[in-house]
Amino acid sequence: MNTNEKYALADMVIDHALKNGAQQVSVSIDESRSNNIEIRDQKIDSLKESNRSGLTVDLYVDNKYSSSSTNRLKKEDLLKFTGEAIAATKYLAEDQFRKLPEPELYYKGGGADLGLYDKKLESVDAKTKIDLASQVMNEAFGKDERIISVSSYYNDSLNNRLMVTSNGFRGDSQKSNLSLVASVSMKSDTGRPSDYWYESSVFFDKLIKNDIGKKALERTIRKLGPKKIASGKYSMILENRIAPNLLNPVYSSLQGGAIYRKESFLIGKKDKQVASKLMTVWDDPAIPGGSGSRLFDNEGLASVKRVIFEDGMLRDYYIDNYYGSKLGMKPTSGDASNIVFKLGTRDMNAMVSSLKKGILITGFIGGNFNGSTGDFSYGIEGFLVENGKLVQPVNEMNISGNMNDIWMRLVEVGNDIIESSSQKVPSLMLDAIDFSGI
Repeated sequence: MNTNEKYALADMVIDHALKNGAQQVSVSIDESRSNNIEIRDQKIDSLKESNRSGLTVDLYVDNKYSSSSTNRLKKEDLLKFTGEAIAATKYLAEDQFRKLPEPELYYKGGGADLGLYDKKLESVDAKTKIDLASQVMNEAFGKDERIISVSSYYNDSLNNRLMVTSNGFRGDSQKSNLSLVASVSMKSDTGRPSDYWYESSVFFDKLIKNDIGKKALERTIRKLGPKKIASGKYSMILENRIAPNLLNPVYSSLQGGAIYRKESFLIGKKDKQVASKLMTVWDDPAIPGGSGSRLFDNEGLASVKRVIFEDGMLRDYYIDNYYGSKLGMKPTSGDASNIVFKLGTRDMNAMVSSLKKGILITGFIGGNFNGSTGDFSYGIEGFLVENGKLVQPVNEMNISGNMNDIWMRLVEVGNDIIESSSQKVPSLMLDAIDFSGI
């Protein structure tokens, strides 16, 4: 089905819904194709290809709302499906805040091509994909007698989405993404350490394809012989690959739903100091080739670059149309695009080399976070740093504290973002963090 046919189908469903009792309607048509290959110890363990298509209709009927999906896209099936969905919606409870966004908030078209779709990926054959996963596997397999298992993965996806609303939005988008991953586990006297490495890209030709298995093995070897260290306050460096994990609770607390449910420690803190002055962060949807880039969000709201934190001051929230109505706030978007930090001048290795004593964190293991209060406790793994050197691996330790406090302790922002990630967060150094160990 081509794009014009999809628009005609969406228009038909909207027209039918409006004639049969709906006051507002939104229709989206999604198509996706994905491939997932897993090789374990040089044997193909899983080979999956998925092709999916479906239509979703959001109905607003007498202050009642429903969202229904189907993969039956023939005209007669869709007309019946829509009629039944309207009838079912009438039995739901009223919700006066359910409505489509105001038309002036919609993306109006004419945006630049952000380079988010690789047409070449459509023609890459299965053998090439399997060979890439095998190459990743062979970079680690059999390279050390302590290896228990090596797994490698190839994943790709091609996604097409079109959306039409009864009050004026029309838009479509295409995205591609692919990744190569290696995971290694080893035996040791203190357990079974494991680690991974991955590379991802929007474009097949730009995907880094070498040294993935090698790096996964090197990272695992570094973990051999971990020990606990004494509890106390330590300087903490977060590796760029896991720094977003500590930032995610902050972003969940910026969501309109969390604010409305009183589950956000950031309620009422707009334009107030909530972090170190070193923390300036944008939401930037217009990065060419960015994995989180977009011209509009899943409600059709036009995507614009926004400052979220400026010199540690909270400047904006993530508010979708529904919670915007409930909170009396202007919708911005209910989810993030590309998270971009204002960068410093040094990478992680330079930070480590200048640290007299502290802990480099390379992974989080479980834990909990209270959105209402900001309290948290997370298990960690990483390395003790003394006099600029990695002295020994550490695990079975926790960091704990409060999000209202910990980001005030940010003392350095690195310059080593992962370009292929939508969370362009570099390595970060924080001071005097509570660690529990021995």
